[in-house]
Amino acid sequence: MRNTYEALQNSHPCFGGQKNYAGRIHLPVSPGCNIACCFCDRQINDVEERPGVTSKVLKPKECEEILRKALEICPDIKVAGIAGPGDTLATEYAFETFKIIREKFPDLIKCMSTNGLLLNEKADEVIDIGIDSLTVTVNAVDPEIEKELNEYIIYHGEKIEGVEAAKILIQNQLEGIRKVAGAGLTVKVNTVLVPEINGSHIEAIAEAVGKAGAKIYNIIPLIPQYKLKNMRAPTCSEIEAARMKAGKFIDVFRHCQHCRADAVGVPGKSEYGDQIYRRRLNVKETFSHG
Repeated sequence: MRNTYEALQNSHPCFGGQKNYAGRIHLPVSPGCNIACCFCDRQINDVEERPGVTSKVLKPKECEEILRKALEICPDIKVAGIAGPGDTLATEYAFETFKIIREKFPDLIKCMSTNGLLLNEKADEVIDIGIDSLTVTVNAVDPEIEKELNEYIIYHGEKIEGVEAAKILIQNQLEGIRKVAGAGLTVKVNTVLVPEINGSHIEAIAEAVGKAGAKIYNIIPLIPQYKLKNMRAPTCSEIEAARMKAGKFIDVFRHCQHCRADAVGVPGKSEYGDQIYRRRLNVKETFSHG
C-alpha cells in the first residue's frame, strides 16, 4: 500500500519527517539529463554539497549491497530515493533500481525526483513501480519565463530551444503531475527562485501545481553559477515573501538541505556518504536542481 501524504509527513525528511530524525539514502544511478537548466552544473566529485553532484554513478545491480551497508550503519534510514545526478526518467536505471528496492527492501519509502519532461508519458511506469513520493522541479508555468531558465530540451532525440521547448516542458510537467497525483502518489514541487527571472511568478507556479495535484512546495534560492552566474541570489526576505505567496495555494516546505545525489543519513544530523561511497565531504557553496 502506498504511503499517504500524512504518513510521509512523519517519515520522510523532505515532507516534514525531520522531527522524527528520519533518514534517507540517495542512489546515484541516473547519469544523463534531457534538459539544460541555466543554473545547473552536474559534477562527479567529493567536495560539493548540492543536488546534481555525486562521487560515482552506480549500476542498479550494485544498489542492493549499498542499501544493506547503509541500513546497517544508519538504521534511521526510512527512504530510498533517486535524484540523479541526471534526470531519473531520461534512462531506465531508476526503474530497474526501484524494482530491486521493492523486492528486497519492501518497507523502505520509495522517492524519485525528476525535471518532468518525460513524466506525462512515463507516468504509468512511475505509478506501477510503486513510488510513494515524487518531486518535480517546476521553475515556471509561463513559457516566456521558462525559456530564460532553460537553454534547451532533448525530446525524443531532438534538440529544441526557446519558447517551443518551454511549452513542451511545462505541459508535460503539469500533465504528468495530474496523472501521478490522481493515482495517489504524493507530489512535491521544487522551484529555484531567481529574483530577476521568476521572482514575481512564484504565486502562479504554486497555484498551477496545486491545482494539478501537488501536495507540497519547496522554494530553493538560486546560488549564482553557470549561465546565471551574474544573477543575484534572493534575499531572506524575498524567500520568505515567496513562501507566503505560495502558501495561499499549497503547503510550503521550509527545511530543504540541498542534498547531494549520493547523500546518506539524517539531513542536518548525520552524513554517512563518505563511508558508503568512500568519499570525503568538503562543502562548497553552489547549487543545481534536484
